[in-house]
Amino acid sequence: MSPVAEKDRAVVQLLLDAGTCPRCVLRFCSVGSQLLYRHPQQELLKDLQEFLKNSQEKEGPVCLDVADPPCKRLRLEHKEEGADELNHNGALPQLPSAGDTGSTGNTGNTALDSSAGRVCNVCLGILQEFCEPDFVKKVCQKVNSADYQFSSFVFSVSLPPQLSVRERAAWLGVKQQMRNLGLPLAKDDIVQLKEAYKWIIHPQLAEELGVPADGKSLFEVSVVFAHPETDEECHFLATACPDCFKPAKNKQSVFTRMAVIKALERIKEEDFLKHFPCPPSSPKNLCDALEIQCNNGAVFVAGRYNKYSRNLPQTPWIIDGERKLESSVEELISEHLMAEFKADSFNFSSSGREDVDVRTLGNGRPFAMELVNPRRIRFSAEEMKRLQQAINDSSDKIQVRDLQLVTREAIGRMKEGEEEKTKTYSALIWTDKAIQREDIAFLDDIKELRLEQKTPLRVLHRRPLAVRCRLIHSMRSEYIDQHHFRLHLRTQAGTYIKEFVHGDFGRTKPNIGSLLNRTADILELDVESVDVDWPPTLAD
Repeated sequence: MSPVAEKDRAVVQLLLDAGTCPRCVLRFCSVGSQLLYRHPQQELLKDLQEFLKNSQEKEGPVCLDVADPPCKRLRLEHKEEGADELNHNGALPQLPSAGDTGSTGNTGNTALDSSAGRVCNVCLGILQEFCEPDFVKKVCQKVNSADYQFSSFVFSVSLPPQLSVRERAAWLGVKQQMRNLGLPLAKDDIVQLKEAYKWIIHPQLAEELGVPADGKSLFEVSVVFAHPETDEECHFLATACPDCFKPAKNKQSVFTRMAVIKALERIKEEDFLKHFPCPPSSPKNLCDALEIQCNNGAVFVAGRYNKYSRNLPQTPWIIDGERKLESSVEELISEHLMAEFKADSFNFSSSGREDVDVRTLGNGRPFAMELVNPRRIRFSAEEMKRLQQAINDSSDKIQVRDLQLVTREAIGRMKEGEEEKTKTYSALIWTDKAIQREDIAFLDDIKELRLEQKTPLRVLHRRPLAVRCRLIHSMRSEYIDQHHFRLHLRTQAGTYIKEFVHGDFGRTKPNIGSLLNRTADILELDVESVDVDWPPTLAD
């Protein structure tokens, strides 16, 4: 059974003579059978050759010689669509006559001879050599050597942008010749190159790797193709459609695939034909597989941390390129997670943050860590407990609890708590004037005290100047001596506690100093609880 329909006979003949590989011929004929594309290319070429031979025996040869004057119908078409009949030199394209070598008017053997061993003029060899078992094994060797954990994979491919130009040129060449012959051409849609390539490569990769292909898999195997020989074939589009090609961050060239596609949608057919040969010529060289890469989707780990040191920042403290302190909460935790998950990098986030000299006590502060491109992704609950213990054993400055794997979506619950939840603090306060118990007793009766806080001077270099309204929900004082007392506060998240105590030169109103009518300062501050019910508490 022929892989293509009889109506496509002329298209098959034209493409094979132009140097198009059999799989691209199937694409241009809109053949949607995945199994057909997986047949060996020599077998497909033989089938197409047989199809042409049988068709010619039944119907007679397809005459592609347009040297004689065209019929009246074609004259009308030329008059109406003359621009479509121009090649890149402005002349009517012609294939060799029936008596010439390589004619498409003979039995079709030249189609076999001309296509065999040539680099496809459309796919530049991607549907030829790069579908063979040797290349598949090369990809799988790269994957296996990277030592990833995965139970399925998704395959992606990056194609040279000039392939879109060549595809358009091949199709316009077919359209021209079909019109010259007075033959109908049903539609312009073809099977996309990426889709056809994945039809061929997916089952081979799945068999070699021993896991299924899955479009939703978090493990990606990607191949980046390039073809230096034809790199400049897109450049004429920049003159025709300059608005489509603008410099972008992280892009080495303005000729990206999307920019080229956008330009091809805008450029007029007659302008394209003036600048590019239709059909395109066959290149000398195959594409290069520049990169074979693997990437695992990020894994998210959450927990709560306690910080017991008054000399430990939450994140690395670096000013003007100089490191101020040797470690941080982030680094003490990430060191172990990075090693166990074998990740490339990480992103640390938490429900608020404490100053370097502030301890975090109680049930700790919720945190999450995104581990980017991890090699290992599967951990049992017992393994997570051992990992948590390893972190806790490594330092007396922090402790971690409730360490667990979470989803990306779940992290949103932690971030909500930064502004919406309450926090409890304990502050050791000094006053310049002597105080008695009764001097501070009234603080216990104050409820829902509204503050106006200008951005503190100490954070003005990294926060915009603004006045923020915050609430002190309740306070409880503990008298120590004539110049010291401890104040327990339950506040709205985002309240600057230090500034509430000393007033920040009048930038926070009211403040403890103004309430007591004396100078007050804060000596120590502890976070006693962060009232965010995430992540879930785990059994010890």
